[in-house]
Amino acid sequence: MLPPRRFLPSFSLLAAFEAAARTGSVTAAAQELGLTQSAVSRQISALEKQLDVALFLRERQTIRLTIAGDTYVREVREALRRISNASLNLRANPSGGTLNLAILPFFGTRWLTPRMPHFLDAYPGMVVNLITRLEPFDFRFDTLDAAIHFGPPRWPGATLVTLMGEEVVAACSPDFFARYGLKGAGDLLKAPLLHLNSRPDAWEMWFRQQGVAFDALHGMLFDQFITMAEAATAGLGVALLPRVLIARELELGQLIEALPDTDLRTGDYHLAYPPDRANYPPLVAFRDWLLTEIGKDRLARSDRIGQ
Repeated sequence: MLPPRRFLPSFSLLAAFEAAARTGSVTAAAQELGLTQSAVSRQISALEKQLDVALFLRERQTIRLTIAGDTYVREVREALRRISNASLNLRANPSGGTLNLAILPFFGTRWLTPRMPHFLDAYPGMVVNLITRLEPFDFRFDTLDAAIHFGPPRWPGATLVTLMGEEVVAACSPDFFARYGLKGAGDLLKAPLLHLNSRPDAWEMWFRQQGVAFDALHGMLFDQFITMAEAATAGLGVALLPRVLIARELELGQLIEALPDTDLRTGDYHLAYPPDRANYPPLVAFRDWLLTEIGKDRLARSDRIGQ
C-alpha cells in the first residue's frame, strides 16, 4: 500500500530539487532540465509547500540546502538512481528477464563467470547483472534479487539454498615449497603465511586440525582471495585457498599443495534471496541452472576420485 499522496511528490518536483541541490544553482538546474529559472523555482517552492519543510536557504542570488534538505536530497538521489536503473534494465530487456545478482569476487571470477555463457545460451534474452559485494547489505533497501555468499546467514528472513561446501588447501608455488623444504605441518610455522582479513582465524583452525601447537601467527594480510592467490603464485607465502577455485593453478602447476590431505572444511556457499522473489522467473531459472551445474561438478569430482 502506497503512503498518502502528499508524501509522494511528482517526479518533476523531485528532479528540480535534486538538480538544484547538486548544482547549487537554480539557473544551472534550469539549464540542465531545459526549463526556465522561474519554472524550477516554482517546482522547488511547490515541493516545500507539499512537504511543509524548508529545503533551501535563499541568500540573495544563491541557494543553500537546509539540514533537512541535505538529508532529504540523499534519499531522493538514491531513489532517482534506482528508478533510472530500472528503466535502463527494462529498455535493455523489455521482456523483464533481468536478474540482479550480488557475488563474491573470487567465486564470481573463477567459478560463476566462466559458466555464464551456458546459462545465457539456455535462456536467450535474459540479462544477468553481476554486482560484487563483500560487505553485508539489506535486501529491503537494495535493488538486488539475490546474492551468492559464504558462511552463516547474513539476512534475517531471507531464503537460503545451500550450493556447495568449501574446503581450503594450503597452497604455495613450487619454488617456495623447495625453498622452505616443507615436509610437515610444523614446518609452516617457519614460513610466511598469507591471511585473509575476513577469515582471520583460518590458519589457527588449520594448525589445530593438524595437531600443531602455535603462538601468534603473523604474515601478509589481504582483503580478497584473488589477490592472495596471486601472491601465493608469486612465491610470497603459503595461503589457505578454496580448492574448487584454484583448480586452474593446481592443474598448471603454478600452485601446489604444501601438504597433501590436509584440506580444511570451512563452510558453505549459499544462494540467498528475499521470500518475495522466490517465484520471480529469472531467479527460478538461475537457481535451477545453478544447482544443476553444481551437481555436474560434484559428479565429475566423484568420477575423478574413482579412477
